[in-house]
Amino acid sequence: MAGKLYGIGIGPGDPELLTLKAVRLIQESDVIAVPAEQKEKSVAYQIAKQAVSGLENKPCIGILMPMTKEKEKLEESHRAATETLVELLKQGKKVAFLTLGDPSIYSTYIYLHQRVIELGFEASLVSGISSFCAVAARLNIGLVEKAEPLHVIPASYDIEEALKLSGTKVLMKAGKKIKEVKKQLLASDCEAVMIENCGMENEKIYSSVEEIPEDAGYYSLIIVKEKKK
Repeated sequence: MAGKLYGIGIGPGDPELLTLKAVRLIQESDVIAVPAEQKEKSVAYQIAKQAVSGLENKPCIGILMPMTKEKEKLEESHRAATETLVELLKQGKKVAFLTLGDPSIYSTYIYLHQRVIELGFEASLVSGISSFCAVAARLNIGLVEKAEPLHVIPASYDIEEALKLSGTKVLMKAGKKIKEVKKQLLASDCEAVMIENCGMENEKIYSSVEEIPEDAGYYSLIIVKEKKK
């Protein structure tokens, strides 16, 4: 009998934000999978092990997921990763794939999830607290009120038009484009705050656009609001 794959969101960084369901399924799984060469290099694993008793004793496999937009490289990595996961499922293993935040929001895991299902195997998503909800809570602010819309934007792409949208904008995964993002924010009539590594030991809060460093880390999230009149 084939096993089952779980794409488990472990939240943004604070181990206390793992859900009870996530902890239970990780404990029940036969194998842990992480989006890194090895578990020691996986941020998701390092967070989860603080909340899941005995995690270090479970078999763990590294799944290489390169940070690139090159279609050929992505296709090859997704194919190889899917083959690895399917082999475990054929052995009847219950596999927990750990992913930061929520697996349905810009998660590289979702591509493997879709492929595994297409091949006829069972896979389920386990919700995690999203980074932007955690950031809003950390800043002690609301994201949207009344009829305000909320826009979640991948900031590694062009954001010029997105910044013109009404309501609150969440800029995620700016990566190496953080310098350009800052430039466009300074040119727009808005207010913005950023948290780097929310919920982690090296967390940093930047209260204005001017404070945002141009070499901010990958796990940085910006909340953009319209200026109050």
